[in-house]
Amino acid sequence: MRTQNQDPRVSVETLERFMYDVLTKVGVPPEDAKIVTDVLITADKFGIDSHGISRLKPIYVTRIRDGILNPVTKIDVVREGPTTAVLDGNHGMGHVIGVRAMELAIKKAREYGMGMVAVRNSSHYGIAGYYTNMAADAGMIGISGTNARPSIAPTFGVEPMLGTNPLTFSMPTDEEFHFFLDCATSMAQRGKIEVYARRDQEIPAGWVIDNEGKIRTDTHQVLKDLPAGKAALTPLGGVLEETGSHKGYGYATVVEILSASLQGGAFLHALSGMRDGKKVPHALGHFFIAINIEAFTSLDEFKKTTGDILRALRASKKAPGRERIYTAGEKEYLVCQERMAHGVPINESLQKEIKELVEELDLDYDFPF
Repeated sequence: MRTQNQDPRVSVETLERFMYDVLTKVGVPPEDAKIVTDVLITADKFGIDSHGISRLKPIYVTRIRDGILNPVTKIDVVREGPTTAVLDGNHGMGHVIGVRAMELAIKKAREYGMGMVAVRNSSHYGIAGYYTNMAADAGMIGISGTNARPSIAPTFGVEPMLGTNPLTFSMPTDEEFHFFLDCATSMAQRGKIEVYARRDQEIPAGWVIDNEGKIRTDTHQVLKDLPAGKAALTPLGGVLEETGSHKGYGYATVVEILSASLQGGAFLHALSGMRDGKKVPHALGHFFIAINIEAFTSLDEFKKTTGDILRALRASKKAPGRERIYTAGEKEYLVCQERMAHGVPINESLQKEIKELVEELDLDYDFPF
């Protein structure tokens, strides 16, 4: 089996151009295609391989072709106040909706100190950290979350009910990278399992349970059983209260409520993408919060204190055999530097998808595989 280090590399610039060309070919307007491409390539640059180019064909292209994702994004303002807004994405590209929503939250925060925008009828919007980093880039604290198709079983349950529901934060520091925490409220998410499948590896024990509550590690069958409701992801903390399962379950529920209840959006099984045996839009909900640091303290002071906290954590005593302590956002920064210099590794399964898109859309690319 090939390892990631042996996989051929493709430059960030080439992948970015390729994704843009694919998106415009399937009907996404050029300006919107730039946004979607930037969200996806950011995931690849950060090493979040579950949410970059690997999502291009199976999620976005396929859903556009199936008629359940609108390539042309129309956003309606449902309700708006000085610091708040509710938007309807009309089942358009989630990345475009997400960028517009966070831009609006930042604008409100700049004027009033805080801004929050809730969204309904959206779609998969890529890495949540892209939007929180927008706020951090603007000198603000960014918070975002999204619900998703059912995959997490509640603590003591076995039925997929909640989505992987990330709760994401970004905060500016005086270092070269933001504090950037972007993770699901499950032990793992479907995209990470897909990465294991592409490498033909079993997933770690504790990520998935079946309808009888048994731990599953058979990656390929798990990917078939998850959408069929025969298996479920476990919440952060696994299956036991003693290991904190109720905490992950609780936070996933918080994200579900904020992604649906504020905006009158769909929730739980209504997000499955299926109705009466037919594919339908997933109708996801998101929320975006921007907090203007200058409303509390000077931005420089905040950055310095935050940087001091992170440096103290990294300098603390290490466990035996461990050479380094990381803080959130640091690994992504280091991976980004390496991939900008050497390219993004493309595994065999993803190579096949890229070749199929090149042929199907009659694109002129000469990839090194």
